[in-house]
Amino acid sequence: MPEPRTWQLAAGSAALGLALAAGAVVAAGPWDSGQRKAEQARAVSADGRGGAHHAGAPAHAAPRRPAPAPSAAGVLRALGAGPHPAGITRSGDLAAVLVPLLADPGLGPLRTASVVDTATGRQIYGEGATTPMTPASTVKIATATAALSALGPDHRIPTTTVASPDRRTLTLVGGGDPTLDHSRLKALADATARALRAHGTPPPAPVRLGYDAGLFTGPLLHPIGPNENLAPVSALMTDEGRLDGSRSGPAPRTGDPAGDTATAFAALLEDAGITVQGAPRPAKAPKGAPLARTESAPLADLVEHTLTHSDNDLAEALARQTALARHRPASFTGAEKAVHDELARLGLPLAGARFADGSGLDRRDRVSAALLTGLLTRAADPARPALRPVLTGLPVGGFSGTLAGRFGSGPAASGAGLVRAKTGTLTGVNTLAGTVVTADGRLLAFAFLAGRTSSPDSAQSALDRLTAALAPPR
Repeated sequence: MPEPRTWQLAAGSAALGLALAAGAVVAAGPWDSGQRKAEQARAVSADGRGGAHHAGAPAHAAPRRPAPAPSAAGVLRALGAGPHPAGITRSGDLAAVLVPLLADPGLGPLRTASVVDTATGRQIYGEGATTPMTPASTVKIATATAALSALGPDHRIPTTTVASPDRRTLTLVGGGDPTLDHSRLKALADATARALRAHGTPPPAPVRLGYDAGLFTGPLLHPIGPNENLAPVSALMTDEGRLDGSRSGPAPRTGDPAGDTATAFAALLEDAGITVQGAPRPAKAPKGAPLARTESAPLADLVEHTLTHSDNDLAEALARQTALARHRPASFTGAEKAVHDELARLGLPLAGARFADGSGLDRRDRVSAALLTGLLTRAADPARPALRPVLTGLPVGGFSGTLAGRFGSGPAASGAGLVRAKTGTLTGVNTLAGTVVTADGRLLAFAFLAGRTSSPDSAQSALDRLTAALAPPR
């Protein structure tokens, strides 16, 4: 049975500063990762600790960051604004506004909802909020939260080379970083060549190359099988196994990410003056200190990219990194248990929850609307700055990521620039979960899940209208 709806949301005037900031956001246009960093820093400044600090990171691993938009600092003002009055002021009754919108036929026969005031953790509207549903890609909010909780925002994923004692055999060792690209692979090859020359009389002797992708265990293929939405889940890959040069979205994928990466690395070693004998072969890396290494961007950046672009490959990697941090096998099964256990440590409502994968492509995933709003509320907690990238990575309605083409016109247009949310889409499943700042400066977390939908366009439009109803009127 759905739990009773909470009926209170009364009227009042907007806080002038927040209204001006919201207007500036709309005028400023798209936000990028640098701008989200500015929001993140502002969001956690109230407790004096700050969020993810990237100073001192290796130069090869630190991406360039554009200057933040002037409006960015005000977007998450509600996180650090201090105590609020007991009531939220807005014209009319929230349930009276949302109930008719939730009844839209475009949402199909199965729909659940939760809206929470993040300052108090109080649910101010709910419809079947504790009922587990197929979340599609909104499960990435759970994956990202678990990874940040287990590893921290500054964690980086390494890819290394290790040499045998006689330095006649090299092993390329995958650490589970799907963002490894050609430029970083070349830098690793160059550093490896320099290290070999430093330990012998140039030119170094020819070497044999092995590659170790054994950090991840279990099936490489997702249960959906070969698919343009996800490469085989390997601990060693380049450019997410994409074969068309794309950076996001569906793409043709290699069937052997580790082998292809090792073959490319061998060619780069040759370019760096190291002769490689024969073709690279799978191998177990010998024990010993790495000869050279490259590292991913910090986990905070990886989480933001995962959520903004709904990156399936990176989401699966984050789930396995959580498993490794909690000493579980880095497999679909081990990641499922690790994510569940990590969220349990955060005190979240997990009744009926299932995390069969990290990306949401698996229809066996189950989460409730209450769990999603609980995750977002934890991320908004000033006492948990490590989780803030879950909020700063959410796409912005009408501007960025998977929401760039939504909230553009009609009744949903009021949400443009003000709604930040993770989308979820499978055949017959449409979901949306994120945050919005009200007219009186409160940060609300919301989650709307719909099942057995007949048209993705109709369902998405209905979800956008629901969400926009929470935003201040223009």
